[in-house]
Amino acid sequence: MQHFILRNKNQIALISGILIAAAFISRGTLDSLELFRWALITASVLGIAPIAIQAYQALRVKVVSIDVLVTIAVAGAFLIQNFEESAIVTFLFLFGAYLEQRTLNKTRSAIRELTEMAPETALKAMENGEFVEVEIDEVDVGDVLLVKTGAKVPVDGTVLRGEGSINEASITGESIPVAKEPGSTVYAGTILDNGTLQIVADRVGEDTTFGKIIELVEEAQDSKSEAERFIDRFSKYYTPAVLVIGLIVWLFSRDLELAITILVLGCPGALVIGVPVSNVAGIGNGARHGVLLKGSEVISDFSRLDTIVFDKTGTLTLGSPSVAETEYYGDNIEEALGYLASIEKESDHPLAKAVLAAIPDPQSVPVENTEVIKGGGITAVVDGHRVAVGNVALMEREKVALSDQAKADIARLEAGGSSLVLTAVDGELKILMGVRDQIRPGVKADLEKLKRLGVKNLVMLSGDNQGTVDAVSRELGLLTEAHGNMLPEDKAAYIKRLIEQEGQIVAFVGDGVNDSPSLALAHIGIAMGGGTDVAIETSDVVLMNSDFSRLPHALGLAKATARNMKQNIIIAVGVVLFLLASLLFSEWMNMSIGMLVHEGSILAVILNGMRLLRYRLR
Repeated sequence: MQHFILRNKNQIALISGILIAAAFISRGTLDSLELFRWALITASVLGIAPIAIQAYQALRVKVVSIDVLVTIAVAGAFLIQNFEESAIVTFLFLFGAYLEQRTLNKTRSAIRELTEMAPETALKAMENGEFVEVEIDEVDVGDVLLVKTGAKVPVDGTVLRGEGSINEASITGESIPVAKEPGSTVYAGTILDNGTLQIVADRVGEDTTFGKIIELVEEAQDSKSEAERFIDRFSKYYTPAVLVIGLIVWLFSRDLELAITILVLGCPGALVIGVPVSNVAGIGNGARHGVLLKGSEVISDFSRLDTIVFDKTGTLTLGSPSVAETEYYGDNIEEALGYLASIEKESDHPLAKAVLAAIPDPQSVPVENTEVIKGGGITAVVDGHRVAVGNVALMEREKVALSDQAKADIARLEAGGSSLVLTAVDGELKILMGVRDQIRPGVKADLEKLKRLGVKNLVMLSGDNQGTVDAVSRELGLLTEAHGNMLPEDKAAYIKRLIEQEGQIVAFVGDGVNDSPSLALAHIGIAMGGGTDVAIETSDVVLMNSDFSRLPHALGLAKATARNMKQNIIIAVGVVLFLLASLLFSEWMNMSIGMLVHEGSILAVILNGMRLLRYRLR
């Protein structure tokens, strides 16, 4: 019976409302006080049933809930035969609960949308070469899958064949389609806008990027911030205190109506619901915009941030070297570029790929007598010419004359933090390339946004030499400090000093295994989503797809959520104080009006929290 009543609580509220309306209509038109009285009694009994059941369930676990206060207040109204008050109070309470649940469901819609976007089936290649639709649980790492236009990508994988464009909004929050070709990475839950792709599964199920997003967001929803824990403790003692105050008022005044009105007006509903709804809406907004906030506690610390420490490689920079500048000397440059490309194709040095990527349509020429010079570079015979590719030391060894212009270019590139690749043909310098890890596009503008959001200190730490670090710092121009030659333990020690000795609220942004100690030690660890699993697991915030531009949105969202929480607390406490003051110092306040204002305050804090779903950084 209890289950049936609670399941049909909304229908009971509707019937109660109809009975109340019928009661007032009958009194106004038929002048029937008897019909008026029994309609209100019936509405009161129906309305109090689900409230009393919830009060009983709360008392069984030794909790004095809001339902207990309302049940006692309605019972008191019955004793003094104020059926008008009892009927209206129960209806407003049930109707308020309906509105509360309806609006709360909207705040969770962003997260529900995520789970609904998870693919359920996949077209899997069988032994006979045909593709058969199977449940997603039947896909294993290494399986080849077919994705057609309009379909969801079922796993994290690599494109084997085909070309197309994919909407990755579910991962990055960016709706502009991304072109994919053989070798490109694709993510589960994204949608193929056009084309047909064959992909090999690299990660499946919960191990996919999309699976981790859902898991992290669900964990974040379940966590509680310090503010929520305080309000839980507060309401645990506050609600019984209101009950005691109501009892004391009745003992001294013998005014039962005044006492039960205090019980109604003192309900802390808006206070209890205000902070959780802000947190859920904030986390939902982040999930939709490529930012994973791992819990309510993260939002509280994040909003008070005053120092952000960045790892350089893969965070402020792209993490892969490329040719930043090229200088040519003398004639026959096209031939020299072909010789350089031919030698670098046979090299596994990290700079070789960067050099090859900078040479348009490289020509392959047979390479002979290759000799690797340790700490210098490579020498070889290409098309009958002796070619040397390497650093300045190799040029000196090969007795290559450097002109004043070449020396000036070398000094300039070194000062800019570039690694040098020089190419000499038959003892004559032909090509000078400066290779360095390029700064991420738009990083400078993002750092300016962080400054405007109130971050006082922007610090860069790197394992690279100080010259390279200084060059990046000069190019960005917004960093408070920049330190090179930092081992993982040095970075962790630096974070620890900022926290313990200088009392700063610190965030660390990184992407590698070596960043994990610093990510764990900082108040807020922020991982680039394209980084290592260890970094992502250790962090508190994840920027999906390694999109640095999400960081200002994340910080702005955390600050907006924290402000929203405070606004909701002020609304909730302010309404209770207003109601009690009105009861004591005016004559117009009664139980029905109090309940109406009380339910209005609950709706107000929910709607205020829901504003966060539309938050975008200006």
